[in-house]
Amino acid sequence: MTFLAILLGTLVAGIGSVWLAAWLSFGVISRYTQHMLSLAAGALLATAFLHLLPEAFESGIEAHALFMTLLLGLVFFFLLDKAELWHHGHEHNHHHGHHSAGHPHAEEAHPSHVHHTHAPARGHAGQWAVLAGDSVHCFGDGILIASAFMADMRLGWLAALAVLAHEVPHHMGDLVVLREGSGNRQAAVLKVSMAGAITALGGAVGYVLVDALHDGLPYFLVVASSSFVYVALADLIPQLQKRLTAHETAAQVMWLALGMGMVMLVSAFVHTH
Repeated sequence: MTFLAILLGTLVAGIGSVWLAAWLSFGVISRYTQHMLSLAAGALLATAFLHLLPEAFESGIEAHALFMTLLLGLVFFFLLDKAELWHHGHEHNHHHGHHSAGHPHAEEAHPSHVHHTHAPARGHAGQWAVLAGDSVHCFGDGILIASAFMADMRLGWLAALAVLAHEVPHHMGDLVVLREGSGNRQAAVLKVSMAGAITALGGAVGYVLVDALHDGLPYFLVVASSSFVYVALADLIPQLQKRLTAHETAAQVMWLALGMGMVMLVSAFVHTH
């Protein structure tokens, strides 16, 4: 009975939060793409620095070990990013070689073509980092929910609802990143839903190995944090660094702050309940 409750609770929290985020992201506010990028950056940074990292450091594990994990996580996602860019660049060069044979000045004649073909790679690399971080984060959420259910059934449902609530703001950010990279709304929702379903896997593993995995949970949280920080600073913020009017800059800052504020409010609510 407890195991079934864990599975149901983790699915509601993991996938339900994605669908709620999708409804919010692709509804009334979907027309404001640039504003949503600012919102996403704020939500991802706040989730990392105000929710995941504090929770990891509260575990009592030596700070040096957690900071080392954060550093290695950032380097890992940087290398993952480089691998994706190299792969797509290599494909482009191979493809272009066949079409420009006998036309040595084809590149110079269309310099904008090179820039355009590399744009999707930038977004595609960001997608991998988001999905990897999301999966790790959701796995950790599943372990937390399983632990709560094994302590008390009512506490388990409260934990599931709390996870659902605090996942919505950063899933909104994830969906913006994935849609920006592919332009496909349904594919973005499906990918993030699959990452959300990892919550159920975390719940199942947590049910079996809750005591053994509990000590490793802070490291899961730090790795997830590193992915969100990397995506926000390397993928989203650079897209916002354009020459804008004072009014447009103020709007960017407001939406960035709104993304942070959403996560802060939800985190405060979760901790007080």
